[in-house]
Amino acid sequence: MKKLARLIGDEERAMHKIQRLRSLVDVIESDVQDEVKIFKALSDPCRLAILKLLQNGEFCVCEIMTALDRPQSTTSHHLSILKDAGLIKERKVGKWSNYRLADGAVIEIMNQARLLSKLQK
Repeated sequence: MKKLARLIGDEERAMHKIQRLRSLVDVIESDVQDEVKIFKALSDPCRLAILKLLQNGEFCVCEIMTALDRPQSTTSHHLSILKDAGLIKERKVGKWSNYRLADGAVIEIMNQARLLSKLQK
């Protein structure tokens, strides 16, 4: 606080500003938890591959694991993370579970990520 008070030139204004900033941070931290969950889900290459695959339609776990050449347990784990983040939806058909993208916004997120990666080159 002393540094801010020195910069602002008024200790009372500095204290008020710090309190306001801290309350903003508290609100921001509580608001970003859902976004954090989404970005964590997107941070794995296997999960990104699943999302890219699901851009082509709905698939069962056996199709996804075959396409990715991954064990069923690993595939199911990744699908669970994507589902918990709200990126995919599950539809039960008898004893089978089919998965699809939850919304067109998922494709848009991936398109934006691709554009950002091209800007880095």
